[in-house]
Amino acid sequence: MEPQLTHSAAEGIATVVIHNPAKLNAMTAGMWRALPPLLDTLAADPDIRVLVLTGAGGTFCAGADISTLQGSPEEAQRLAVRAEDTLAAFPKPTLAAVRGHCVGGGVQLAAACDLRFAEEGALFGVTPAKLGLVYRASSTRRLAALVGPATAKYLLFSGELIDTERALRTGFLDEVLPGDELDKRVAEFTRVLDSRSGLTQAAAKEFANGRTDRDAYWAEQARESGEAAEGVAAFLERRRPDFSWTGPASST
Repeated sequence: MEPQLTHSAAEGIATVVIHNPAKLNAMTAGMWRALPPLLDTLAADPDIRVLVLTGAGGTFCAGADISTLQGSPEEAQRLAVRAEDTLAAFPKPTLAAVRGHCVGGGVQLAAACDLRFAEEGALFGVTPAKLGLVYRASSTRRLAALVGPATAKYLLFSGELIDTERALRTGFLDEVLPGDELDKRVAEFTRVLDSRSGLTQAAAKEFANGRTDRDAYWAEQARESGEAAEGVAAFLERRRPDFSWTGPASST
C-alpha cells in the first residue's frame, strides 16, 4: 500500500490512521498535504464528535520522510506546520493513540491533539538538531506549553528519545497503558467523550488553548442551546443526557 492517511467513522468517533509502515509511518509531503482537507471534512460532519489519530501497526509516526527534506526543507516544514495547526484547531476533542516511535513530526501531530494515550514501550523525541533544522515557533511553543520550557529545551537541544514514564511525568502523556490495553482504553474513553456536552467541550477547548475574546459568544451559545437544562434534567431523572448541540463546524 502506498503511503497514505486512512480514516473511518463509527458511533460518533472518527479514526485517522497514518499508514507508511515501510518507513515507520513517516509522513510524506503528500500525507502532510492530505491531512488539513481531511480534518476539515471531518470537522464539518455533525455526526463526528471525537477524533482519534493513530499509526498503522506497531508505531505511531517516526516523523517526516527525510527524503522530502532534500529538495526544500522550508517547504516540508511549512506543510508539516499547516497540518499541525489544522489539527490543533479541530473544533472537537482529539486524542492521539501512540505505540512505538513518536518522533519529530510525530510529536508535532501528537502535541497538536488535545489528549495523548500511549502503550508502554513507546518512545518520544524531537530531532531537528540532528538535521540542522529550526523547529518553527508555533511548534516550539506548543511543545513547551505541554512539557514546560526545561523539558522542551532538553528534547530540542539533544534530539534524545524519552520513554513513556518520563513523557507521562512531564505532562506530554495523559495515560500509559500496558501491553494490549491501548485500543480498549481509547474506545472506552472516546465513548465517555461522546456522551458529554459538545458545547462544554468546544468552549473549554478554546479557553484552554488561550483564546480570550469569545466569552460572550459562548455565553450566548449556552443560553440558546438548552444543554444545561437537559443536563440537569437527566441528572435528576437518573438517565444519560441527550446533548444535541453541534455548533458551527469551525470557530471564527
